[in-house]
Amino acid sequence: MAKTETKTEKIEREYIIPLRRRWKIVPRYKRANKAIKTIKEFLVRHMKVRDRDLKKVRIDKYLNEAIWNRGIKNPPSKIKVKAIKENGIVRVELVEFSEKLKFKKLKEEKREKKAKEAGKKKKAEEKKEEVTEKATEEVKKIETQETEKKEEEKEKMAATIEAGKEMEKTAARQMKHEQKRKVKEPKRQRRMALQK
Repeated sequence: MAKTETKTEKIEREYIIPLRRRWKIVPRYKRANKAIKTIKEFLVRHMKVRDRDLKKVRIDKYLNEAIWNRGIKNPPSKIKVKAIKENGIVRVELVEFSEKLKFKKLKEEKREKKAKEAGKKKKAEEKKEEVTEKATEEVKKIETQETEKKEEEKEKMAATIEAGKEMEKTAARQMKHEQKRKVKEPKRQRRMALQK
């Protein structure tokens, strides 16, 4: 069976999307929503998204914030965006940031950078802990081996001592039997009546 390679086409384009003509025809309290929908419809048409599916267009959070910056009733009349199409999904980013959004983006990038550094430090500490744990495990293994050797030596000593005691007991038994054969001599002299 031959495998077919799927080519991942990456298309990048910049557009200035007119919004006023579309959001002017809806009620004031729906204008920002209509502006977002207009961006999606525009990109579906111009980036040739299959089936004209609006769900395949992903809007960046900074672009969304730029639309909603002045409230729901007063979105911008036009906006410059950068569209990137990969695997049938279109990602849309804002090109020209306002001062407020630039500051916010820089702040979030710094926060992400700090989080990555903290993650790297944490991983390094975990690796050090793993190394120290491995070293302590090895030391414990060595100690257990040494204690096992000492215990074996003690058992051997105990076994030799027991064997020696058993030998002493057998020797004592043999001596006991040998003594029975001999005539016993009294330990004390017998008391005799005085002779006159």
